[in-house]
Amino acid sequence: MANLTWLYAKAALTGFTRRGSSLPPDVRTARVSVDREHLAAYDRVCGFGVREELPVTYPHVLAFPLQIELMTGRGFPFPLPGLVHVANRITQHRPLLAAEPLDLRVHVENLRPHERGRQFDVVSTASVDGEQVWVDVSTYLRRGGGSGGTEPGDRPEPPRPTGVWEVGGDIGRRYAEVSGDRNPIHLHALTARAFGFRRAIAHGMWSKARCVAAFEGRLPAACTVDVRFKAPVLLPAEVDFSASPTGAGWRFALWSERPHLEGTITG
Repeated sequence: MANLTWLYAKAALTGFTRRGSSLPPDVRTARVSVDREHLAAYDRVCGFGVREELPVTYPHVLAFPLQIELMTGRGFPFPLPGLVHVANRITQHRPLLAAEPLDLRVHVENLRPHERGRQFDVVSTASVDGEQVWVDVSTYLRRGGGSGGTEPGDRPEPPRPTGVWEVGGDIGRRYAEVSGDRNPIHLHALTARAFGFRRAIAHGMWSKARCVAAFEGRLPAACTVDVRFKAPVLLPAEVDFSASPTGAGWRFALWSERPHLEGTITG
């Protein structure tokens, strides 16, 4: 797969020249085998137990280099810096095991208006022996040129917490090591300030994985985990995690002074 350090440098150098009104039809593919040491490191950073079964969020980091390669490729209309990851939905059709090689495929689709700009989906899939077993849809927002939204109403009451988590100031660097996502907004306060953040912020996909880890042992074999990313988690932080059963599965959220993440798990 492509070198992520080079791709981030390419994104910084070419970002000002990217213009366009459509998404490219390009597809990126790769066959990957799970490195168990890497899997164990991911498990530790995100709060999972070390097991042969892959966390439902783990294939996302395997597909991430292909996603970045596609979004820095010729014909992609938006600069990578400034894209906001606003949602992620993962559907797993059956448990995946570390011994299974995965055939990954990534494409982009569904460019559409948003009240604050335009949004699109990066779709990643994993197949085993020709059978699609895992689908990840990451929705990104490109700000600018939107219609504007309605005035926000009263801030909703936070749900009652079922856990309180201390998030260390180094979690951005630790997750960057296992995910390859070394966006400077996650690494240090100094580099985050250059992009308008008071402190470094946690990766959205770390926040999602940490929430999913709280359900370990309770997830159905086939499930969909759908989240909306709200406000960033400024590091270090103390955050409240809440989970409540629904008729179809679970609802969960991550809060501090404001909501950071809201999600559902359905079987």
